Amino acid sequence: MKRTLATSLFVLLSGCATTTSDMPTQQGVDLQRYAGTWYEQARLPNRFQDDCVDDVKADYVLQADKTITVTNRCRTKVGAAKVAQGEGRLSNASTPRDPSKLEVRFAPKWTSWLPMVWGDYWILRLEGDYQYSLVGTPDRKYLWVLSRDQNADDFVVNELLDYARTLDFPVEQVTKSEK
Repeated sequence: MKRTLATSLFVLLSGCATTTSDMPTQQGVDLQRYAGTWYEQARLPNRFQDDCVDDVKADYVLQADKTITVTNRCRTKVGAAKVAQGEGRLSNASTPRDPSKLEVRFAPKWTSWLPMVWGDYWILRLEGDYQYSLVGTPDRKYLWVLSRDQNADDFVVNELLDYARTLDFPVEQVTKSEK
């Protein structure tokens, strides 16, 4: 009985690990080329962007120490600008360090030693020579399609969403961003 329970538990936990750690990410990401302004084209709904209705963009600046300064902006339902400042870094969970697997935090800097203030930011796919990016989290709760141009090609956006579907993201819940 103990052996059966232990085997069942091992199989169950192994399945959980596979769903998160085995998600493929973009190989050979050059963070210097990735830096710059990105416009949101689509996303899975999330609590921290509930009031963002349009003009959603992110600015990434690569620092000399390989951290990334993150500035997210959007326009809210009442027309106000919303700005969130954060920091990105190579994921501590990735060995060797993989530039497609990043972590970001928007909590105060003095909390950066706490693991729970960091959220995954995985670059799943790049298209068009760093013109389009599919970003998600290994738990598949967060997903974004980003582009360098505010008016992105819908065909490319849909291709990236189709790819996200193959990774088991709930693409049917995605909302397209207002342009």
